[in-house]
Formats: sequence, structure tokens, C-alpha cells
Amino acid sequence: MRALLLFHQLPRSPHLRPPASRGAATRALASFAARPLGGRARARPSPARAMASQQQFPPQQQGSQPGKEHAMDPRPEAIIQNYKSAEKLKGKVALVTGGDSGIGRAVCLCFALEGATVAFTYIKGQEDRDAEETLQALRDIRSRTGAREPMAVPADLGYEENCRRVVEEVAGAYGGRIDVLVNNSAEQYERPSITDVTEADLDRVFRTNIFSYFLVTKHAVRHMAEGASIINTSSVNAYKGNKTLLDYTATKGAIVAFTRALALQLAEKGIRVNGVVPGPVWTPLIPASFGKEKVGQFGSEVPMKRAGQPAEVAPSYVFLASEQDSSYMSGQFLHTLVVAVSSRSSAVI
Repeated sequence: MRALLLFHQLPRSPHLRPPASRGAATRALASFAARPLGGRARARPSPARAMASQQQFPPQQQGSQPGKEHAMDPRPEAIIQNYKSAEKLKGKVALVTGGDSGIGRAVCLCFALEGATVAFTYIKGQEDRDAEETLQALRDIRSRTGAREPMAVPADLGYEENCRRVVEEVAGAYGGRIDVLVNNSAEQYERPSITDVTEADLDRVFRTNIFSYFLVTKHAVRHMAEGASIINTSSVNAYKGNKTLLDYTATKGAIVAFTRALALQLAEKGIRVNGVVPGPVWTPLIPASFGKEKVGQFGSEVPMKRAGQPAEVAPSYVFLASEQDSSYMSGQFLHTLVVAVSSRSSAVI
């Protein structure tokens, strides 16, 4: 798997500036698959020990959003060691929003390993280095699968014109179609009280977390045919609540309702709409959102006593994107964490 993640000297995306240090970025990306869950240098623990062990991250804080994956310690794990692909998405075209890092990056790489041609979005000037790492890894995978050249498209998806432009650019590059859409962009901010949330705060978080889902999908469905799949990223907070992430939690609840309603609307067209509900996952959103002390204890409150890794969540997206695995599943959410709240779905199609 190490070899899988080495950079290739292929043509660069016109959207991206070169990273500050190609060598450093190469070494960091190549080390993803070798890193243990929640660890930095020791041998990989058995799954049972990993689930039972107490996990702590080094205290760290980035202080601004979007977060930077290349600045995290330890780096998130993007691919499960010895991932077994089965060409479940061979010939498919996938668009992943917020695919430069975190869960989005892991989904991009899993989709590529399954044979898909992958395009993803990122924020220009802020996520360039993470996007470049992901793009180069996709190119490396593509050289083995025969998929088409991947794309990294810069865009703030909180505004309709940007959403339309991204969809048209991606569809135009790949024969006018999009087979899988993953809406994944997100931002969050800790605010102790509802009185701390300004109208501008509310507008920003809702634009990123739910407006973008609605608007990207609005334009993407015009390029989607029977058998296509839409997958939306929600959060465990939509089900259990989070008193210091009030606006973020509200958007994640909106994503659940949006997904179930859209599944009903698109069922007659043969387009499935589902979602994934991650629990606490080690992504750039964490050090960018929380203080050092909270980051150091992140994930310790859940039954497994540790945060998840993006690599542990991404296969759920593969399942939902694959017609052979989930062809009779729509309006549903896969919960990737055991929590003490009801996750029973009320929408069965």
C-alpha cells in the first residue's frame, strides 16, 4: 500500500499551485497506510485492542477553518491497510465535495481503488497543499485502474453559481455524466450559547453545510441517469444533539430531512439518495474547531473510547455508491458509530 500512495510525475491540474515541498508532501502521503489508528510510531494494534484502548491525541489547535490535514499530528489514516478492491465502481464518474482531506479524501481514494474516475472540490488558497496530495494519490491509483484523469476543482460551494460551475466542469470533462455525487463539505464552530450566534455566522455555516448540498445536487441531477447514487454526509450530532455546536447540529439535521425527501422525489428516476452518519472522526475539522485540551481527548467519550479514522468510514460510501451492494436502499443512513441514541430510520423505500 505504500507504493500506491507515491506521487507520479503526471500533468498537474491547472487549478492547483505546487505545494511548498513536494518531497515532504510525498513522504507524508506515502506514510498514511502505515500509520496505526490513533498512533504515530508503534506497531499497529489488533482491532480488539484498538477498540478497547484509551486514545489521546497530542494537544493541537489550528485556529482557523478550513483545517489543514498536512498540519495534523498524527496524520489521519486515509486508506485501510490491505484494502481489498473489487471494481465495484469501475467506469463510474464520481464528484466528491470537500474531497481534499479528512473523510472526503478517504472516500476519493476508496472510490478510485474501486475503479471510479474521481473529481473533488477544495478551497483555493487555503487547501491547496492537501488537494495536491489527494490529486497525486488519485493519479497514482488511476495509473493502475485505467480510470480517466482525476480533477481537483476550487470552489466555495455556498453560492449557486459556483455549484453550477463545478458540476458543469466535471460533467463536461467526463462525457456529460455524473454517476455518484458525495456531498461532504462542512464547517463548524464552538459557540457556548445561542446568543453567541450572529446572523452572519448562521448564514456561513448553513451555506457550507446544507445550501451546498442542495445546490450541487440541483445541478448534478441533470447529468445523472438511472442507477446513479447521491450520498450525503450528516453527523451523529443530528441524532444526539450538541449544545456547543448548535448551528452545525441544525445543518446536520437538515441534511437528514433533505436526504429522505430527495430519495422519495428521485425514486421514480432510479436515482438512490442515502447518507452516512459519522461519529467523532479524526479530520482537519477537529483541530480547526476545538481548543487544545478538547482535541487531546477527542473521541474518548464514545463506547469504543477512541475517535474513528477516515479510512474506517469511507467503505460505507463505497457500499452506498455500489449498485451491486445497495441497489434496493434509498432514504437511509449508515451510522458508523455505536451510540446511546436511536438511529432507526423512518423512511424505507
